Amino acid sequence: MRREEIFGPVLVVIPFKDDEDAIRIANDSEYGLSGSVVSGDELRAVRVAKRIRTGTVGVNGGMSMDVDLPFGGYKQSGLGKEWGLEGFEEYLEPRSRLN
Repeated sequence: MRREEIFGPVLVVIPFKDDEDAIRIANDSEYGLSGSVVSGDELRAVRVAKRIRTGTVGVNGGMSMDVDLPFGGYKQSGLGKEWGLEGFEEYLEPRSRLN
């Protein structure tokens, strides 16, 4: 089976048995830029979202982008982070200075 990272609004629906199976399916990818979890039970959705290996995850349609938060993917979805302290630190060259 050929797998590629897709950019754009795409909805994939795969049946699953339980939350563990859904998490296994979601994490069974070499990519991980972003994802979403939708559920009538918000606490359940948050529990599942915390276990998905992706750079950004939305819960019930909510996903805001804030420059104070790091943005970037996991796995083969890019290197490093943009925005936030983590993104800023990529441009720094730490050094020690002795008097």
